[in-house]
Amino acid sequence: QVQLVESGGGLVEPGGSLRLSCVGSGSIVRFDAMGWYRQVPGKEREMVARIISGGNIVYADSVKGRFSISRDNRWNKVYLQMNNLTPADSAIYICNGLLAGSGRNYWGDGTLVTVSS
Repeated sequence: QVQLVESGGGLVEPGGSLRLSCVGSGSIVRFDAMGWYRQVPGKEREMVARIISGGNIVYADSVKGRFSISRDNRWNKVYLQMNNLTPADSAIYICNGLLAGSGRNYWGDGTLVTVSS
């Protein structure tokens, strides 16, 4: 069973930074794309950043210039560097992987980011 596990969330003051990590485990699979989404309780899930096939990157307008997504040499790891955080960035951040071939999406359980003084 494929699993995605996030880490790196926590409490940070406004203007601070956090770096999130996501690692895949379980069955060996190939992800065409990996990315980060976020969700506030009671709100819709929002795409934050994705690395898609060919290395192209897509960011939500709300995080452009502040967040940076990256991927290591292995298919199953993705990171999100978050800078100049604001309270509006507070959310559960969820890792996503798009499986090569089938196009099936996999989701982690999320890591909580709280931006507050």
